Amino acid sequence: MLQLEVPTAPRTRLPGDGHIWVMVLGDLVIFTGYFIIFMVYRTMNPAEFLAAQQHLNVNIGVINTVVLLTSSWFVARSVLAARAGNHRSAVRFVYLGAAGGVLFMILKGYEWAAKIGAGHANSDLFFSFYYVITGVHLVHVLIGLIALGVVVRELGNPSRRRPAVIESAAIYWHMVDLLWVIIFGLLYVMR
Repeated sequence: MLQLEVPTAPRTRLPGDGHIWVMVLGDLVIFTGYFIIFMVYRTMNPAEFLAAQQHLNVNIGVINTVVLLTSSWFVARSVLAARAGNHRSAVRFVYLGAAGGVLFMILKGYEWAAKIGAGHANSDLFFSFYYVITGVHLVHVLIGLIALGVVVRELGNPSRRRPAVIESAAIYWHMVDLLWVIIFGLLYVMR
């Protein structure tokens, strides 16, 4: 009897650990709540929000967006390098990605200081949202930097180098970028 073998597609796996996906989806749900509440208040107070929004520096927002997207590209390159066994290059890409995260935090700190110095504090409804949303995002950037530090440790120890850990940190970092792109659109661009 002749048996025909049916070709099967190569098995693919979801990158990272399954738990990171649960965490990322949970974070996205929480931020979606922030975004919806922001939009409800913006709809109820369009003139107030538009007037306050004029005080944001769109150029800094654009620079921060480019910085984080470039950082995300470096982190993606680190995953590819690690998968290829080029751990030295992977570490270098992680450091470049982390440098982007640090630069983002410095720019955001500068922007906050300028806004607070100009008198834009939490007493203004728009700026209350601005500080809370960007502040929670900054905490996520900091957590992402810690995760990238774990990746450096993983890549530096030949007995570790677990692909799931490296991929999970990259997934988290990309989520942080995605959130910033939405935040940038809502706070800086949408008029």
